[in-house]
Amino acid sequence: MQKNYLKNLNTNPKKMANNNESEIKINVQLDENRIPEKLSWAAVEGGVELEEAKAFMLSVWNSDKKSTKCIELWTKDMSMDEMKIFFHQTLLSMTETFQRATGDEKMSATMQDFCDYFAEKLELKK
Repeated sequence: MQKNYLKNLNTNPKKMANNNESEIKINVQLDENRIPEKLSWAAVEGGVELEEAKAFMLSVWNSDKKSTKCIELWTKDMSMDEMKIFFHQTLLSMTETFQRATGDEKMSATMQDFCDYFAEKLELKK
């Protein structure tokens, strides 16, 4: 699982016209029924040139409205087993991010307990 790729972004004027910006691209190829067939993404400054993916989740916080907008996509060939692992790893990542962002040890431990429970119930191997 790739984590924190944004943390390693380097500002390189040759890569970006404005050194105060960084670009992340997500490409979605759809079939004739507009169902995702292929996903890929790039974050060149983070070392990801063009990488295929079978799923992604994006959450964007609107501070003015105090609401989150989400996009969740997965390819039609992603297996149920892969989806279960993807969700588990996403929950783990969210737990780690919550801990770093808030410093709330008690809730982070509770979230970790849920991740362990989730993995156990789905019979995921660590």
